[in-house]
Amino acid sequence: MNKVTVRDIDLKGKKVLMRCDFNVPLDENLNITDKTRIIAALPTIQYVLDQGAKLILCSHLGRPKGEVKKEFSLAPVAKELSVQLGREVKLADDIIGDSAKALTADMNEGDVVLLENVRYDAREEANDEEFSRELASLAEVYVNDAFGTAHRAHASTEGVSKFLPSACGFLIEKELEQLGDSLNNPVRPFVAILGGKKVSDKIGVINSLLDKVDTLIIGGAMAYTFFRAQGYSTGKSLVEEDKIDLAKELLAKAEAKGVKLLLPVDTKCGKEFSEDTETLVVKSNEIPDDWEGFDIGPESIELYKSVLAEAKTVLWNGPVGVFELKPFAIGTNAIAEYLAELTDCKTIIGGGDSAAAVTKAGLADKMTHISTGGGASLEFIEGKVLPGIECIPNK
Repeated sequence: MNKVTVRDIDLKGKKVLMRCDFNVPLDENLNITDKTRIIAALPTIQYVLDQGAKLILCSHLGRPKGEVKKEFSLAPVAKELSVQLGREVKLADDIIGDSAKALTADMNEGDVVLLENVRYDAREEANDEEFSRELASLAEVYVNDAFGTAHRAHASTEGVSKFLPSACGFLIEKELEQLGDSLNNPVRPFVAILGGKKVSDKIGVINSLLDKVDTLIIGGAMAYTFFRAQGYSTGKSLVEEDKIDLAKELLAKAEAKGVKLLLPVDTKCGKEFSEDTETLVVKSNEIPDDWEGFDIGPESIELYKSVLAEAKTVLWNGPVGVFELKPFAIGTNAIAEYLAELTDCKTIIGGGDSAAAVTKAGLADKMTHISTGGGASLEFIEGKVLPGIECIPNK
């Protein structure tokens, strides 16, 4: 972690433009249903304010696709931030228009302004240079603390850095340290658990991890593509037919590198995708033709736990079953509960659905680190350059 951080810049009296990830879930009444991302941004926000800066916050929410849509307004975020910070957070009606300019023109030290959803303007995602310049003109320093969008080269995540002295916040610093340290200097044995729907979503991640881990545990629907690669029948389970040869190659690569690649030994199946479907547990190579695999079975849970018991570093990305449906959340919950018991092990949850599963199970505080980035975490694990971090100068 050798990037310039907020600690390295004199912020006293300066206007600071900070990119946060306030892409929070809202219910039908536009109430925030999960404040995790707001809470995660508070340490950097509070530090900047304590340094006597004038703070201009920006973020996206949802996918308005360049249009102003009320359901994607950051108004609920401004309200919640005001509560969390114990001071008024003024919401601009626009991003670089009259309202934003008026609210940011005569700020005092300690003032906080939140710009409206940056994705209301199509130039944000296009990383338009003129839009970036105008956004940067509101401030004197740029801070990126939105790890969840660091893999996007957008105006507010990368473009503005060309016009302002730039630094990263504590959230990005923590992500780089925790994820980076686990990948590059893991205490061994190093075990990775990968779940999710598709092998195609995780090709780069699997390839990267096979160069780093001692054991790779596979779960989720992508296991069925590996089963087919081994000649098993998979019933109605989700299989990527065009990735069967790739799965064979990955199995061969693991063997050649001496990495133990573990697939489920039994599978919990359902007749259909629903809460009240009939269920059946079978050996992984015996899935009946008219059944679909939705979760790992009890033998797989015990097998995976026996490997995790020896681990000193665990990286988990992706649930091992359809955890949204109660009958098929057992495997994912069992993994989460077991990781929570490992006191002598570094447990890194790689964002996205696995982070949601751990949070839903009430075990977030038992993990070493839960990443705030889904796609960003995957690309970081894969070894890709993240534009929102690359643009921050090195110390």
